[in-house]
Amino acid sequence: MDVFGGAPRVLSYPRPVVVQSGMDALLQCKIGGDPRPDVFWERKNEPILSEGRYQVYQEGNAYLLSISHVTTEDSGQYICKAKNSVGETYAAATLKVEDKTQEVLVLPPAHQLPSKEPQGMLEPQVQQESDMVLHENPNKPRFLIKPLSLRVDRGEDAAFSCKLWGQPLPEVVWGKDGKRLNEIYESAHYHVGQQDGGWFQLKIYRTRAPDGGVYTCKAINAHGEAVTGAVLLVEPVPEIHDESLQNEPQLNVAKAKKFAVSEGKHAKFRCYVTGKPKPEIVWKKDGIPIKAGRRHMLFEDREGYYTLKVLYCKQQDAGLYICAASNALGDTLSAVHLSVKGRVQFIQGLQDVEVKERDMAVLECEVPEERISTTWYLEDQKLQPDSKYRMEQKGTRRRLTIHDVGADDDGVYLCEMPDGGRSIAELAVKGTIVQKMPRKLEVLEGENAAFCVELEEEDIDVHWFKDGLLLHESHQTIIKYFGKMHILVFVNTSYQDSGTITLVAGRSKTSCRLRVKAARHCPPACPVGVKMSSDTINGVVLSWDPSPNLQTTTKLVYLLERQEVGSQEWQKCMRTEMATTVEVVGDSVPYEGNYRFRICCINKYGHSGHVEFPKVVHLVPGPKIKTSLKNAMVSPGDDALFSIELSTSMIGNWFLNSTQLKDSESLSISHSKNQHSLIIRNVSEIYNGAEITFIANGVRDSAMLQVEGERNLFTDLCFTAFELVQKNNVGKLSSPGLTNKRVFLHVVLFTPLLIVPHSPDEEPPVMIVDPKEDVHLDRHVLEEIVLSCELSRSSGTAHWYKDGLRIKESENIRMSCEGPYRRLTILCSNKEDSGEYVCETAGDSVFFQLTITEPLVYILSPTESEVEVVVCTSEYVELACEISHAEAEVFWFRDGVEVDEDEGLALEVDGSHRRLVIPCASMQDSGEYICETAIDFPVKIAGKHSHIYIV
Repeated sequence: MDVFGGAPRVLSYPRPVVVQSGMDALLQCKIGGDPRPDVFWERKNEPILSEGRYQVYQEGNAYLLSISHVTTEDSGQYICKAKNSVGETYAAATLKVEDKTQEVLVLPPAHQLPSKEPQGMLEPQVQQESDMVLHENPNKPRFLIKPLSLRVDRGEDAAFSCKLWGQPLPEVVWGKDGKRLNEIYESAHYHVGQQDGGWFQLKIYRTRAPDGGVYTCKAINAHGEAVTGAVLLVEPVPEIHDESLQNEPQLNVAKAKKFAVSEGKHAKFRCYVTGKPKPEIVWKKDGIPIKAGRRHMLFEDREGYYTLKVLYCKQQDAGLYICAASNALGDTLSAVHLSVKGRVQFIQGLQDVEVKERDMAVLECEVPEERISTTWYLEDQKLQPDSKYRMEQKGTRRRLTIHDVGADDDGVYLCEMPDGGRSIAELAVKGTIVQKMPRKLEVLEGENAAFCVELEEEDIDVHWFKDGLLLHESHQTIIKYFGKMHILVFVNTSYQDSGTITLVAGRSKTSCRLRVKAARHCPPACPVGVKMSSDTINGVVLSWDPSPNLQTTTKLVYLLERQEVGSQEWQKCMRTEMATTVEVVGDSVPYEGNYRFRICCINKYGHSGHVEFPKVVHLVPGPKIKTSLKNAMVSPGDDALFSIELSTSMIGNWFLNSTQLKDSESLSISHSKNQHSLIIRNVSEIYNGAEITFIANGVRDSAMLQVEGERNLFTDLCFTAFELVQKNNVGKLSSPGLTNKRVFLHVVLFTPLLIVPHSPDEEPPVMIVDPKEDVHLDRHVLEEIVLSCELSRSSGTAHWYKDGLRIKESENIRMSCEGPYRRLTILCSNKEDSGEYVCETAGDSVFFQLTITEPLVYILSPTESEVEVVVCTSEYVELACEISHAEAEVFWFRDGVEVDEDEGLALEVDGSHRRLVIPCASMQDSGEYICETAIDFPVKIAGKHSHIYIV
């Protein structure tokens, strides 16, 4: 079945239109669909009506928008939207209005940007930000058409498509619910495609219930990235008969695990199931499937566990719970028996109540004795008497009256006695909102936050708000409805998305508190699937795969190390961010020998363990200079000798001022094993100042030839300055008649004049473009660091220095030249790399002050952000965590207040382990406990609703 059916399709996309100010502009889009779609134009999320300067009309399948007497304020993006009963689509058209009086388009200041009167309080802010992004970096990826949310029946195919802009054309990565598709789907279940014009597609074949969720499309190029998303709903299809029940594996009930919980507490069941295709999970109690509701939560947690949480357990919740998993290849079961332990009984417990919206609800119970006080709760929220809640006490009877009941009053209510005894009831509110939002939702930064509300009827006016501001759909905010179901999704959330989310449907509303928590600061997981191929000559190809559990919320770097057989030390070999396949050649090793390799993954919070490659490979290094060329000073008529010694025997060539030399009567070129020599016979004064260069495979060295005439200060300083630039050895220079200090001062002050004399016909000295006085950089250990500057000429020469010493390339330091740019790269930094770096030409220099420090302290364990702890009074309680640096300081808090040691509480330090110990727990110790490092985000160690409960 074709998912789109007769859904609207764009037959011809609008072309960009450029017109002069004062002229008329015509935008056109051709759209087909069956039934014929309703088509309208909009700009900045506001519909454009056919009135005034705007005329909207149709010619066959062409839908046109005419704008008369355009001004520069009309420039921007216009959207043509089409919708029918089957689906919807839209296309973007760009209009650029050029001002006749201006040759260059200049973006006016923000306070002068044109804007319309806002229809919602948030709209002008969103649009202004979007406009500024487009002007700041036009080559950054952006979505011209984003994927549309879909609803399909189980078994049908689902297809998403989007259109992108960016230079170069971005790479696209599709994901689902925060994971890459290849982590959760077998390759035959989906297809990713690309077409000309910036179109990208994702198709899911034969959808199943687990395929429902939020799909994201992430576009990346050299200038940045963009993310958008879409929702897929997979509707169940009624089956004539359920063969799955007949074929369900037999379960030995006697072997089922047993679990007990106190009445009023939560029971949490976790089941870890793997398989491709991704299995479908059904939770059952005593053979009956469980549906999500007020007291039953069904979800898959961040660690991949399928979880059932039964809230506020009652006696009737006792029974056999089964997790049934199945896919096309088979099925399996896991079971546990739950018993609910009773407490001091109420004489009469609370009864479930159902009321209509805006009516009054009454909950009533009876305690054993008149003197017993009670506390009322709406789930975890303690209620206080006010105009909304009325609390009464008559003898042993306790009553809670709720006035003007709304959708958010729907939930679980508790009446609690001082000894912990509880009575529980559910209040069902019948009205416009059938399924409300949860009271609160917590997600990690970078995850998606999804809200789903079901209404009583379809044709109800609905609006979404955040902290009282009206929300509009954007690339990272999905607002969609399918019949009675209304959906809001924040894609790739950030801390700023935290707040109160509200849906208003007519006179009814439901709200949820969204909290976006900082991602856990953990080192990455180890790479997997290491492979080694030694088919290349004097080299080896190494490959690996990222860990399936690898978190990508922070920058990741792979560090490759080598070890010569017989040595105990591992040496850094190379770093890479994106590649998972690298080639190591013999030229990269210092000595001939047998080498082994290992790989680890690094982020700013630490590094994973090392994974060693399985084989040993023999590598031979490339040639290196053992004895370099020396400057020569001869008298006219004498011979000049230049020689160089390499680490291995190989062929090389000699050059004089870029002209290759050949053996002749006046030139003698010789090669004996590793030694190369050049003799220039009967040198004349025309060779004075010539540059002699030797070049071999991977080797280059130069020296200067000076032919002495009458010795004078000028020639002395020229030669001295050349040595200064080439050898960076000022302290050993000398010149007749001058002290070392004087020579140095003369060189510094006059070298530009003496060494680089130029006339109007000659090139000026090489300068650094837009030099800064000092560039201060703060980095962490193990980071890759790049220092860069731009020269005034691409052919110019520049040298790098650290703390006054000339820098040479090494295993960890690379120097590159790309056009006018000169770069120094430290592949894997450490504290010793801190210092002052200088890039210097013959006529200019730029300074970099680099400071490298240890990374932030992070918490190694526990890995969960919240840990549930339930203990009885008088029991021993220990809360523990392990940090990355043994000397780092941590702070403990209870309910937001820092705790100190006393008779009932001890704080222990054991190497990198930190513990909070309560020797004999009491009811007063219940609460939320947090262990927080001095410079890290907190890790909560908590129980029910982020509390430790003493029972």
